[in-house]
Amino acid sequence: MNPTAHEVNLDSLVAPFHNFAGLSRGNVASEAHRGAVSNPKAAALQGLEKMKLLADLGVKQAVLPPQERPDLRLLRRVGFRGRDAQILDEAYKTEPRLLAMCYSASSMWTANAATVCPSADATDHRVHFTPANLASQVHRSLEAPKTAELLKAVFPRGPYFVHHAPLPVTSYWGDEGAANHMRLCADHGAPGVQVFVYGRAAAVVSGAGPRIYRARQTLEASRAVARLHRTDPKATLFIRQNPCAIDAGAFHNDVAAVSHRNLLLYHAEAFEDGDASVRKIEHLLARRNVELQAIRVTSEELSLTEAVQSYLFNSQLATLPDETTALIAPVECREMPRARQVVENILEGPNPITSVHYVDLRESMKNGGGPACTRLRVALTPDELAYAHAAVFFTDDLYTRLRHCIEHHYRDRLTLNDLADPSFLEEVRCAMEKLSRVLDLPL
Repeated sequence: MNPTAHEVNLDSLVAPFHNFAGLSRGNVASEAHRGAVSNPKAAALQGLEKMKLLADLGVKQAVLPPQERPDLRLLRRVGFRGRDAQILDEAYKTEPRLLAMCYSASSMWTANAATVCPSADATDHRVHFTPANLASQVHRSLEAPKTAELLKAVFPRGPYFVHHAPLPVTSYWGDEGAANHMRLCADHGAPGVQVFVYGRAAAVVSGAGPRIYRARQTLEASRAVARLHRTDPKATLFIRQNPCAIDAGAFHNDVAAVSHRNLLLYHAEAFEDGDASVRKIEHLLARRNVELQAIRVTSEELSLTEAVQSYLFNSQLATLPDETTALIAPVECREMPRARQVVENILEGPNPITSVHYVDLRESMKNGGGPACTRLRVALTPDELAYAHAAVFFTDDLYTRLRHCIEHHYRDRLTLNDLADPSFLEEVRCAMEKLSRVLDLPL
């Protein structure tokens, strides 16, 4: 068994070009706010305050910079020519949706950045990273190369970390990262159970599936990542999302279920075979001499539609220094009476959750992401933690420097028309360069 390990929450800072282009089909909030005016400054500060809350609670917290945008290289690859300003103008006039794709701020959803296997679960006893190819959405598929570069910079190659290339960018291996992956264990440093949640099997031509939205994660991708990460087949489980949940707007598993250590908080309609999947998890954990603590929320308590609206299951669960568990929930859960009642029932129930902290992430919620969407969890032993890039770990000084950068270099109002403005491009480049210096990471 590894020595005691810490779960690090790795959040990506919201970009200065945070906008509402409504690019993500199946993401109800994203589509509902298409064309709205965004507030990049508020979005970034809200995310930063959530990070500070976790750090102040005693949870290990780290920060990634936004990815550089717009992706002018893509525009040149598809035939746009001239100086940067000319390319922006021509793309805006002829293919404004493509320009919005190249200006997407979606790397803020760090839960989609990669799938991570801690050393306790890998047969070679090293931490494995596979960046998600995000093949289901054009604007998201642009992220994988930079994600790989950033993860290698934060977790350098050597004795502790193994980095795999993203899976081939095809619908057959559609991989959405940790948003469709759960790990359950007694302790972060102890061997656990790897649970891969998929939406469809690419090799199966027919069969019941979502009727409104296409499932993003494939079984084939999940199996490939498990092989790459050298997980124990006897402690690895593949379960299917409920097609009804996907059609309701739970485009990733983390919109309907969240796990932490031996705790599973889930909606009764999250999985295709219902509680049978939970019993499978319980059985595999029992082999590790670990008892599953499951909190099941029924449709009578909270419908799937309400679950998507409140993002209750996209809350973060965190173990605090006193070994109690805190629920980090979006303020929407406090404002929606039925969601608030579910939270109150959880706090009163026989489970480890003893406190709730509501966070305001309204700007990100409008694009379809709550507290759990904005972070990637990485379980690290003390030696592994010491080997990671120290500049990204949260301190009061880092918080102050990032806040100063946001307040001085982010707009508080951004429209889709602004994406074509060359002066905005220069603003973005200036802000990105300063963030890169603060975090000591490449653009």
